[in-house]
Amino acid sequence: MNEATRSEMTRDAMSGGASLDWQAILDTMATRHSTRAFDGSVIDDTTLADIVRDGTEAPSSCNQQNWHFIVVTDPAAKREAQDISGGNAHFADCSALIYLCFQKGWTHGNFSVVQSVAGAAYHMMISAHLRGFQSIWNAGIGDQVRLRKMLALPQTFDVIGALAIGRSRADAPAMKAPRRPEGEVYSFGQFARADHAVYPVKPAAAYPYFQIRNDNNPFAQWNPAQWSLDQIGDFRGYSVWAKSPLPGVYVSRRQGEATAAELALVPEFPAGAEVAELLPWGGTYTVELRKHLGAGVVLHVDDLSDNNLSFVRERLRQEGVASDQTRFGLIAGGRLPHADASLDAVIAPQILEHLPDPEAMLAEIVRVLKPGGVVVVSARNLWSAYGWLWTRKESRAQVPNQGPFRPIPAPRLRGWLAQRFTIEAETGIGKGATGDATLMAGRARLFARLYAARCRLG
Repeated sequence: MNEATRSEMTRDAMSGGASLDWQAILDTMATRHSTRAFDGSVIDDTTLADIVRDGTEAPSSCNQQNWHFIVVTDPAAKREAQDISGGNAHFADCSALIYLCFQKGWTHGNFSVVQSVAGAAYHMMISAHLRGFQSIWNAGIGDQVRLRKMLALPQTFDVIGALAIGRSRADAPAMKAPRRPEGEVYSFGQFARADHAVYPVKPAAAYPYFQIRNDNNPFAQWNPAQWSLDQIGDFRGYSVWAKSPLPGVYVSRRQGEATAAELALVPEFPAGAEVAELLPWGGTYTVELRKHLGAGVVLHVDDLSDNNLSFVRERLRQEGVASDQTRFGLIAGGRLPHADASLDAVIAPQILEHLPDPEAMLAEIVRVLKPGGVVVVSARNLWSAYGWLWTRKESRAQVPNQGPFRPIPAPRLRGWLAQRFTIEAETGIGKGATGDATLMAGRARLFARLYAARCRLG
């Protein structure tokens, strides 16, 4: 913003009675970012009470203020809250958890009582931020029955989330999650939104709110062939769950111990070799791949969104494996950012099932590999216990934050690879539907949770 524009805005604001320092206040507010790594230090009860009191200055529906905020600071209670949440480590390490509750029955129309609590919660976050503390808003609070018992919450009240407030650890990532470009999330007069930011759903005459749940969404479009690459990149690029760059945490549960089994297929490369990893999303796999390759190998990390790459960069730094031998590139229009016959290897772990046209990506891999180059591919297998689980249960839920996907029958993927490469090694990973990394050979590999193969071009 230039000085002339700022001066004009200031004159307009002052004519409406705004404070002289309104821009400085807004600029400070905009620096707030979520923190998941707290140092565990104490914030005194008086300050916490002031933060909550600031929150109650927010507007509420019909001014009824049917909200209630439960401040939890006892270390044992915070550890219990962490356990109930199912994995939010920061619940135990923050200075205080403020549970966001509301009384049921009044101002329910259009969720106005929930809107009121949300407004108050953000007001508290800003109050904490301006006082030099950090915070994070959590909707994932865990089992409601256990939580209600812990909080002694009467049945006439519900809890919809929690604020974790405290001081960041010295090594905490100072990253603000990306915001969409100006103008992409608002329009004047009528709805208008960029095509890539409107995600596909199954055709229907209407989409009733109460028919849609996270665990059961009849309109969710899991088939990536119904999405464009731009939509998939946008969806994955703004979703940060399981993508925090905190070291050692938010490792994919779906991956389990399979990463080591997949990496066992990656051969050793000499210093100077060039290897690309495709669609890394959060960077947990990239960390292990970077360690596996060794310092002298150039690793190209290619994704559909630079937002993802920013998280990968920070994750590598946090894990202590950042290197000038790691490069980052964007996949645009389905084309990998590499010249023909320029790479020694391509690693594509569980990404083909996310793409509208997996064979087109395989063709791109062929294009960029040198003669004799290696590709290591894995994919979730429709012909497995996991495939049954995905078909009967998982795919009836909302599309997950890593984007739409459809497991690929292992024989089909094997056929695609055999048409283009010489298959050198292959394995099945995982006998059960989730998590395990049992190695399966022979015909059984075609019925494992994951099918993985190392292939050579030419």
